[in-house]
Amino acid sequence: MKIQVEIMPGEDGHYVARCPSLKSCWSQGRTREEALANIQEAIELYLEPSPSEMNQDGMREVVELSL
Repeated sequence: MKIQVEIMPGEDGHYVARCPSLKSCWSQGRTREEALANIQEAIELYLEPSPSEMNQDGMREVVELSL
């Protein structure tokens, strides 16, 4: 899956990164590379379902898709 990220200098000298397609998914870092690594982790956590949302039973099946 490819996802677009916007990165910009912050007011405090850090870099700020956000994912426009995922509301409220922001991060930052002291360097551009750190900000990109942090936003990647934030995106992965944003997209990861909580275990309580993924209960399997006789009527439901959990299937993983690659985009």
